[in-house]
Amino acid sequence: MRHRGRGTQVSEGHQRPIAAAIVVNEGRVLMVRRRVSEGQLSWQFPAGEVEPGEARDDAAVRETQEETGLDVVAVKLLGERVHPKTGRLMSYTACEVVGGTAHVADTEELAELAWVAHAEIPQYVPYGLFEPVQGYLEATLRP
Repeated sequence: MRHRGRGTQVSEGHQRPIAAAIVVNEGRVLMVRRRVSEGQLSWQFPAGEVEPGEARDDAAVRETQEETGLDVVAVKLLGERVHPKTGRLMSYTACEVVGGTAHVADTEELAELAWVAHAEIPQYVPYGLFEPVQGYLEATLRP
């Protein structure tokens, strides 16, 4: 059974952590728009629940492949936090593209995807990014 943190918060013991992939390629970061938005979270990074026994970086790589068809490798863990909007434990892993072409592979989960330039990020995520993710994107996306 999947629990969504809408209005009620389920203790962390009942919810699996979420692993997000920060995929940068050719000066842009990959963002996806979910079919069902989680509150204000319309556009976000490819992400999903970490399976039991699965490493966070492996989950980020798997979710990216499942959702977008893109083959990536984990480069480094950027950080973790309890997400202020969802209350879920989140990890953010920087990833590099090693193959494939990004497309909406999981049509049940995703409505669309976009490669977003640094200056365009506020249009997609108006409430700002987690500081370690913001710092990584500033370092890797700025010309």
